[in-house]
Amino acid sequence: MNKPYLQKAAGFCAYQERTQAEVRDRLYEWGIRDDEAEEMIVYLIENNYLNEERFAKAYAGGKFRMNQWGRVRIKHEMRYKGLSDYCIKIGLAEIDEDDYLEAIKKMINRKANKDDFENPYLKKHKLARYIIGKGYEQELVWRLLDEKE
Repeated sequence: MNKPYLQKAAGFCAYQERTQAEVRDRLYEWGIRDDEAEEMIVYLIENNYLNEERFAKAYAGGKFRMNQWGRVRIKHEMRYKGLSDYCIKIGLAEIDEDDYLEAIKKMINRKANKDDFENPYLKKHKLARYIIGKGYEQELVWRLLDEKE
């Protein structure tokens, strides 16, 4: 195994949480191929530099808190990053249900006060489109909008 690149890969993983796919891509960029790259990834996993469950928890929690993304979008993005369904489930479990509902309600209130639609039907649909576009579940958004009325 190539020691300098192994240390470089360990530093890459220590800087922030990564997925195996991200590390593999970086190793390929550095010119490390196939068997040697896989050996390095195994080493990083065994020495706890690389942990996809930990990544999923940090990613889901961060995207929800910082970007106000809903579960649908977070799940889609984690799948795009190559995470397993198991890791996605663990990551989404990091989002507290009460905080999740509160985030939707805050978005509804904040956005409802900004828009000056005279037609309440159009206003409601614009609100729903915005929140669903952020990755929140359609049924949940409509239910909360109906409750607000």
